[in-house]
Amino acid sequence: MLIGLEVKNFAIVSNLSTEWRSGMTAITGETGAGKSIAIDALSLCLGERAEASAVRPGTDKAEVCAQFDLSALPLAQSFLEQHLLSTAENECLLRRVVCKNGRSKSYINGSAVTASQLKELGQYLISIHGQHAHQHLLKAEHQLQLLDAYAGHHNLVETVNLNYKQFASLQKEFKHLEQQQQQQAAQKQLLEYQVAELDEFALQEGEFEQIEAEHYKLSNSQTILESCQRELQHLYESDEQNACSMLQHSAQQFAQLAQYDESLASVAALLDEAAVQVEEASREVRNYTEQADLDPARLTEVETRLSGAMDLARKHHIKPQQLVEFHQSISQELESISNNSQRLEQLESEIDSALINYKHSAEQLSESRYKYANTLNVLISESMANLSMENGVFEIALTQQSDRTPNSLGFDNVSFLVSTNPGQPLQPLAKVASGGELSRISLAIQVIIAQKVTTPTLIFDEVDVGISGPTASAVGKLLRQLGKSTQVICVTHLPQVASSAHQQFFVAKEIAQGETFTHMLPLNKDGRINEIARLLGGDNVSKTAKANAKELIMAHS
Repeated sequence: MLIGLEVKNFAIVSNLSTEWRSGMTAITGETGAGKSIAIDALSLCLGERAEASAVRPGTDKAEVCAQFDLSALPLAQSFLEQHLLSTAENECLLRRVVCKNGRSKSYINGSAVTASQLKELGQYLISIHGQHAHQHLLKAEHQLQLLDAYAGHHNLVETVNLNYKQFASLQKEFKHLEQQQQQQAAQKQLLEYQVAELDEFALQEGEFEQIEAEHYKLSNSQTILESCQRELQHLYESDEQNACSMLQHSAQQFAQLAQYDESLASVAALLDEAAVQVEEASREVRNYTEQADLDPARLTEVETRLSGAMDLARKHHIKPQQLVEFHQSISQELESISNNSQRLEQLESEIDSALINYKHSAEQLSESRYKYANTLNVLISESMANLSMENGVFEIALTQQSDRTPNSLGFDNVSFLVSTNPGQPLQPLAKVASGGELSRISLAIQVIIAQKVTTPTLIFDEVDVGISGPTASAVGKLLRQLGKSTQVICVTHLPQVASSAHQQFFVAKEIAQGETFTHMLPLNKDGRINEIARLLGGDNVSKTAKANAKELIMAHS
């Protein structure tokens, strides 16, 4: 329940502070005084779009604070707890600040939040019905929302929506893969050829480097063998002179000289060791030459393998060393395309299953809608009679189209039908109802919906436009009755409606020093009599008007 509202520098309001009570509160005032200013400020505080024009000229920012009692609002309490915004008290303070550049800041219980969070919390606090709400009543989608709100079958609506989203998501994936598969048909054929060719060649990791090295060795094997044999003669096998015998001879000479100078013994040892090393190297070369095998067939085989790898690399515009990685990559791409075909088959089954789930939940929702539509038909027809439409008949026509394309709302098409005169057939609201009748029907629906949908505070902003006389009195009684279970705030210009309220505010406009100021004042008993008398008789309040005003107020006490 709204318990306090503070407004600073908002539009034509300089500073406004009001306290609110339960029951029905009427807001009246002169034309153009800004009777809806408090509601506009509340809307801003509940997350509506902020405009720079909302800031009072000559000031830097506008600020709106709204205080609520949450003791009977478990959904609002739960929201605050989930977002770590709750306090020890069962109260909540919303604050919105709008700078003159149009930027705004939002707060819940002193913590900065987004405007969307304010809006989400606001749906658990206040429901605002504007003076043009009856125009929305002509739209089929809004009519369906009203029926669902009254029925309260939120779980069914959500289940249909979730099943539809699942169905739509699977269909989207199917169409995407199907389109992708069509585009990849030619690509798949090319990949199949390329992969088959590379599979047949079957180059292994590191193989190209190995055969490249082997080819280099084999192509130079004759030169290697001849050079090894020649150098073996020089090192060890030549009878005339070889490196090993020369080293041995020198080692012996220095060993003899060491008899005269011991320092030459180390030279003799080094030469002797070198001779041993040369002899060992000669054995290695001899073994190599004995085992060397000139194999032209192997050279041809290696050359063929190497040439094949290089041809494939040129064909795919890559280096031969990259062939194995390229082979793996296009194999994976081909597998992905092949998997798409399998996924398409799987999706067809999943789509069929999702459609069955959707239809089942949509049928359950339709059954619930038919049940509550019949209840609403009776209640709204009765309410129309109370609003001076004694012969009015209201009916919600639901048409089930189970074969139509699934959507988030289910199978049903809805149409609000009405007959306002005896013998007149039921027809859509837009074709039958006049402006005043539409306002009354809209109000009747809103009040009945409000009684079922537990919104703590209902605000009606001049929803009684086009209503007068006995009908206005009936509207007042209806709103006062609603105020017994719900806090009702009503902006009105009708004395019959204002007199029905439990309390009343008067909005006045003042011009001082070239500036416009709006004030919102609570009225005591005498103040209410004077204001309602003004609504009855105009600015010149007569004794008769006062007496009538007092009588109107007393009628509800």
